[in-house]
Amino acid sequence: MLDVSSLALHMPASLTDTFRLLDLCGVLLNGILGGLIARRKNFDLVGFVVLAMLTATAGGVLRDVMIQAGPPFALTDPYYLYTACAGAVIAWWVPFTSRFAGRFLVVADSVVLGTWAATGASKALSNGLGVMPALLLGCLTAVGGSMIRDVSVGETPAVFGGNKLYAVPALCAAGTAVAVVRVGLPEAYALLAATVVGSGTCLMAYWRSWRLPVAGDRERRRAERLAAGDPTLAARARGLTGLHGGTALSGWRRSLLAHRRVPRPLRRRKPLDVEDL
Repeated sequence: MLDVSSLALHMPASLTDTFRLLDLCGVLLNGILGGLIARRKNFDLVGFVVLAMLTATAGGVLRDVMIQAGPPFALTDPYYLYTACAGAVIAWWVPFTSRFAGRFLVVADSVVLGTWAATGASKALSNGLGVMPALLLGCLTAVGGSMIRDVSVGETPAVFGGNKLYAVPALCAAGTAVAVVRVGLPEAYALLAATVVGSGTCLMAYWRSWRLPVAGDRERRRAERLAAGDPTLAARARGLTGLHGGTALSGWRRSLLAHRRVPRPLRRRKPLDVEDL
């Protein structure tokens, strides 16, 4: 049987300091990423600093405000704001356009994602919150800063879809942290395991180009199959059959497809254009 007390005795004393160092490295990295967005938008130095601070600290600030366990940690520890400003200055002077720099940013961002998601989930559990709030705050800590940054520059947040997996690895990391803590292992081991799972999942998503399906994928596949002459889908598009070969589509599906009956796709001489759907 697993002896949790023996594990706690052999836990490295410097592990907490290691995670604090990773946390500050994450602040620096996200400050650089925010600065790179400012460079792409052709902002001045003020824009660099603002986006760097938002990217690096907004997720943690939102987490601490929602937990209501005192002032946000990023505001009480001066190193966080100074480190974010340092990231903005680095992005101001260094364009990070080389292939090596791009790969380094991907790897570092993956490690930071796992670390922040684990930290958010662990902090939620330590303040007496349940599993679902811990998962929510873990994801919010990891991706909240990038979401606020994207909204600030007038763009749709990248985590909303159409990009490589980012929120899902954060959720995996937060779930791992919750599971390890629930088993009874020390918090430091939960942080370590969650960081490995989150960063590994994020790196695999980048490497394999994993994406979640978006709403338009289904319609695109439908258009491609209609263009190939699939009689079943053609009949469904005309409202003659149901999902499993029934007699008619009903409810919202029929109303959704009603406006597509004219012109009928199968009677076109040229392939169906996805933009027509």
